[in-house]
Amino acid sequence: MPLVRLFFTPGIDKQNTEYGAEGGWTNCDFVRFRYGLPEKLGGWTEFQGNSPVPLVGIVSDLLGWSNLDGSPVMAAGTNRKLYAYFGGAWGDITPIRLTTTPTTPPASPSVAFAATNGLSLVTVTNNNHGALTGDFVTFSGAVSLGGNVTADVLNQEYEITEVLTVNTYTITVPVTANASDSGDGNGAVVAAYQINTGPDIAAFDFGWGTGTWGLGTWNTPRTNVQGVFLDPATWQFDTFGEDLLAQRVDGALYRWSPGTNNPLTLRAVIVPNSPTNSKFMVVSTPDRHVVCFGTESTVGTPGTQDPMLVRFSAQEDPENFVESATNTAGGQRLTDGNTIISALRSRGQILIFTDTSLHGMQYLGPPYTFGFQQLGANCGCVGAHAAVDVNGVAYWMGKEAFYMFDGTVKKLPSTVQDYVFKDINLVQGFKIAAGINSEFNEVTWWYCSFTSDFIDRFVTYNYLENVWSIGSMPRTAWEDVGAYNRPTASEYLPLSNQATLTTIQGLTPGRSEVYSQELGVNGNGEPLLAFIESGYFDIADGENMLLMSRFIPDFKEQVGNLVVNLFLRPYPQATASPSSTDPHLITPTTQKVDTRARGRQIALRITSDALDSNWRFGTMRVWIQPDGLR
Repeated sequence: MPLVRLFFTPGIDKQNTEYGAEGGWTNCDFVRFRYGLPEKLGGWTEFQGNSPVPLVGIVSDLLGWSNLDGSPVMAAGTNRKLYAYFGGAWGDITPIRLTTTPTTPPASPSVAFAATNGLSLVTVTNNNHGALTGDFVTFSGAVSLGGNVTADVLNQEYEITEVLTVNTYTITVPVTANASDSGDGNGAVVAAYQINTGPDIAAFDFGWGTGTWGLGTWNTPRTNVQGVFLDPATWQFDTFGEDLLAQRVDGALYRWSPGTNNPLTLRAVIVPNSPTNSKFMVVSTPDRHVVCFGTESTVGTPGTQDPMLVRFSAQEDPENFVESATNTAGGQRLTDGNTIISALRSRGQILIFTDTSLHGMQYLGPPYTFGFQQLGANCGCVGAHAAVDVNGVAYWMGKEAFYMFDGTVKKLPSTVQDYVFKDINLVQGFKIAAGINSEFNEVTWWYCSFTSDFIDRFVTYNYLENVWSIGSMPRTAWEDVGAYNRPTASEYLPLSNQATLTTIQGLTPGRSEVYSQELGVNGNGEPLLAFIESGYFDIADGENMLLMSRFIPDFKEQVGNLVVNLFLRPYPQATASPSSTDPHLITPTTQKVDTRARGRQIALRITSDALDSNWRFGTMRVWIQPDGLR
């Protein structure tokens, strides 16, 4: 019988059964489809080739841009910190929420320390500190407590170990106090508190265990719920000229400029007169209004936050959100939905995603400035970073389907839809990150599987070839090629306690690594386990058995050895068994492989797991013939 060429449809098909997906692919990892053929996914290295510089917390957004002299800049926001990369180095630019005023002895200190002999826990007293467990504070001006807890020990950055009351909390010092540590550190102490942090795991609802113990009294209403988070603190970035605008979701708007001298020594600062609570922010183009979504009806009053209100600043003035007859500031409340989730600049308009609908916001000019229209219903977005725009076409993930908008809202047909949405942890849905890889025409969503609280899976859509693939590369944020010549992405390691950019005493585990993607074929120096599996095929429907006695592999750009496995079944629901001659080793010079694979249906699996291995699959020709039942 002559050699038969096997044709495989590009893309992963999880909607059909393995037998129903005959002629297609059913599973893969670290594999993409390009020009209809599967190939190993690109690798990654440390960002800009630097030694590892772990960032504290989960990175929720990355943004690369260039300042006015053309120097590239990168911002990374985590649930605990805000960082910037400039001039070959990272810097901590986390905003300062509160700086205490020092007192001079013998006046009572505004910040006092109390140590206990034999312990490393030190209690700090600072009335109305506003801190949460896990926040960061830096002390200066403290003096020795008299023993091991010296001024040098105290005058450092600390993670707050536990908040005891509205006036007290504990820190963990790097020494053990002795009996001589009886002082209170009463110098001209200054405590600089960074903005409140958020957890790394979302809480489902307000309830027992949510928030910080001791921040109020039993059975009394909370007048300030700023410290109670349902989702990890999430950042969202845009630029205003060369300056970074950084929006904390359900928080304030901050600004940082890389155009100053030694910018990494400067902290981001709150934008004066801007809303203090918003869900999202976009700078409109070309008119340059700063637009805040889900924001305050009275600017500067957090209690007036309206999750469906859009408010925009005066043109070219991010510090003026108050509407008047002499400026273009204003606002509009949307009606379809419960809360605004995200927004995107798109072709000729800003797209606004609520939890149930899509709206368009177009610049009209005076006197109305912007016009609004609803573009779609029952098409909500699942998270702040779950939507992207590709050349005027928007793609986003909802809670039960993928969507696109190209002038009309459409559900995006997906051959992996059930696979994704039947195994997704929507409690952690706000962590979902979407990214564009323009070199390969891909949109990817990274998400938490049902049993995971951290991102561990991804699904990719090739929008030019209309094919889907899946995998397990965890990334919490992604920035496409732009200011930097490779995509940039982050990975969260919840148990990591690596040393960070600066020394932080009492720092608990949880670090993010930042990578340059699509560099090489290894995962930061480690081999990648890449594989792809086909559906089952036969030579004729009916009782005939199939005998495959030889196959001819066809790989392009192969580096290193591959393994091909053949799986056999007599019936679609029977347990698959490997060929008796498995595994089949394929070297770059292998011309043919002899085998004795016998069954009614046969599937194949291609695997590579060696350092520096690479491949692109072409086709496969097999020598098959009908065989008897015995």
